[in-house]
Amino acid sequence: MSIKCELTELKSQSSLTIRLRTSAEDLPDVYANGYADIAKYLEECDAEPAGPAFAIYYSLDLRDLDVEFGFTVSSSLKGIDNIRPSQTPNGKSVTCLHIGPYSDVEPSYRALTEWLKDYGYESAGIAYEVYLNDPIVTEPDKLKTQVYELIRTIEL
Repeated sequence: MSIKCELTELKSQSSLTIRLRTSAEDLPDVYANGYADIAKYLEECDAEPAGPAFAIYYSLDLRDLDVEFGFTVSSSLKGIDNIRPSQTPNGKSVTCLHIGPYSDVEPSYRALTEWLKDYGYESAGIAYEVYLNDPIVTEPDKLKTQVYELIRTIEL
């Protein structure tokens, strides 16, 4: 099955996130606890997520991931403890839709890397994933993740 990649422009959105360093091995627990903490804070503020959960990867070293994850929000919230107001990525990127378990996303990243190479673009080194359905109620082989690789732009 071939993976369809396309060029897109991301528009930054307000969000509430947690940013930390962790290993890929610990990521499921980190996400489960962190997303629950953010959801609880939103509930305490009588607010709701404005969109699906997401994660931004500033490094893809599987032993030392620098990751920021959370939800977009429609109102300005100040955050609490390790939950901070933030912004989703902005700018040119290449994207593809991954369908299946999160642990099987590597072919999508390979497809994005090949697309960048084929079309003469350079990665900015930041990956962005938007989780389009809920892993608690969705079978792993039906999970949908929109995967983005940000493109380096040249400042003139």
